[in-house]
Parts: sequence; C-alpha cells; structure tokens
Amino acid sequence: MTDVVLRLAARDLVPGDLESCGWSGSPLHVENIARQLARARRGEVDYLAVCPPSGIPVAIGGVDYDALEGAGTLWQLAVHPALRSCGIGTFLIRAAEQRITSRGLRRAELGVEEDNPRARALYERLGYVAYDRQPDSWDELAPDGSVRRYETMCTLMARELGGIPAAEAPGSPT
Repeated sequence: MTDVVLRLAARDLVPGDLESCGWSGSPLHVENIARQLARARRGEVDYLAVCPPSGIPVAIGGVDYDALEGAGTLWQLAVHPALRSCGIGTFLIRAAEQRITSRGLRRAELGVEEDNPRARALYERLGYVAYDRQPDSWDELAPDGSVRRYETMCTLMARELGGIPAAEAPGSPT
C-alpha cells in the first residue's frame, strides 16, 4: 500500500468556488450557500473551503456567529464523498474552531442528525459532547424537481475551546 500525502489549506469560500461544490448537495443547497456568502461579507458567518494545491474545494462548512450568543455554531459541514475518512473533516473542523477562537469565543456548537452515527463519532472523537436534541428542517429538492420540507431530529453537541493543540491545528505537518 502507498500512502498519499496531500497538503491542504483552509480559506474563505468565494462565489467562484460554488460551481465546483455540486458534490456538497443539490442545486438548492448550493444556492443557500451563495446566500450565506453574503452573510460572510457582513461578518455574521465564516464559510470555509478546504483545498489541495489545485485550489478546488474538497470540503466546505460554515460557522455562524449569530445563532448562539458566545459561541460559534458549525453548520453545513461537507467533505467530498470520494475523500471521506481521510482526515479532511477533522482539518475542516479544526480550521473552523480556529476562526471561532480568533473572534475571542471559547465554545463551538453543532447539531448532527441522529441518523448520521459516522459524523457523530467524528465529533465525539474531536471532543464534542452531546447536551440536548432538537428537531431541524430545511428545504430540499424532491426527485421530481419540486421543493419539499425535510424534517429530522438532531443531537446538539458542544466543545469548549481552550486552545487547539498545535499538532492538530490546520497547516500543521501530519
């Protein structure tokens, strides 16, 4: 077996990236991300892209600073399906946590769908602890092209950010 090492960088997602992010969800989802980029320009959110040297995003996700007072809320986290289980999700989350701490906040929160145990296991491995659950919903495209409301139950998780160990910070050699 051969190990492949890929250098990654986290940066702000920009409108020009959206055409290469179709893997993250439906066209409706990508339209929502475009709206979130307007919020990023106002400083309400950070929307990150994790990219190899090509500059094409292989993971994306947001941090909302308006959702909860005193915390950054991670949301819309996605890693290209062909690249899951390669450490890219961890890289994305650590980059998001750095953005949170750079704003002087010390708490990160997120919600994970209860039927997504793989994601929950990642968050637990990274130190997130479940503290509640709540319903969530959003619009999605149905197979016939119509818009329907998707409803789910999410586990709410949080992590206190006292400082990310240097060995785990984005950009650290692995």
